[in-house]
Amino acid sequence: MKMKHLDRSQQRIKIRHGLKPGDLGYITYLHGILYAREYGFDATFEPYVAMPLGEFALASEKNTQRIWIAEMAQEIVGSVAIVRHSDKVAQLRWLLVHPGSRGQGLGKRLVREAVGFCKDSGYQRVFLWTVSDLKAATHIYESFGFKKTEEKFHKVWGLMLTEERYELNFR
Repeated sequence: MKMKHLDRSQQRIKIRHGLKPGDLGYITYLHGILYAREYGFDATFEPYVAMPLGEFALASEKNTQRIWIAEMAQEIVGSVAIVRHSDKVAQLRWLLVHPGSRGQGLGKRLVREAVGFCKDSGYQRVFLWTVSDLKAATHIYESFGFKKTEEKFHKVWGLMLTEERYELNFR
């Protein structure tokens, strides 16, 4: 499957919440192909995305978690989700913006939606895991007040990486 080149001058990005057939596979595919191309991750990264994404889709609790899917010309160009971790804590997951849609503020827009949802849902804290190489994402998280709380350096997805945990407290 070849990714289409997206001409952002002709299309507007729309964000939706409901999952459609093919969304889970395509979001997993985008993560797999883009992280391999841009950071050298191996094929073990795809099940890391796919397994919890599938659990998220099958979860009966729909009011305290949500996914945002950004589309341009009916093609997925970005995503983010809030996954319930406990009554008071949520996890931000699967933030991704297609290279053809970067530089338009879409990443910030998605994170803004996710953080607002956390506040509206009564969560006291939201956390996320990322890797130190993802500088643009880290910049977005920090712009919303996320603070790094943990680091671990280990072999994951075929590479030696520094994973970082960020947290945002609302109280």
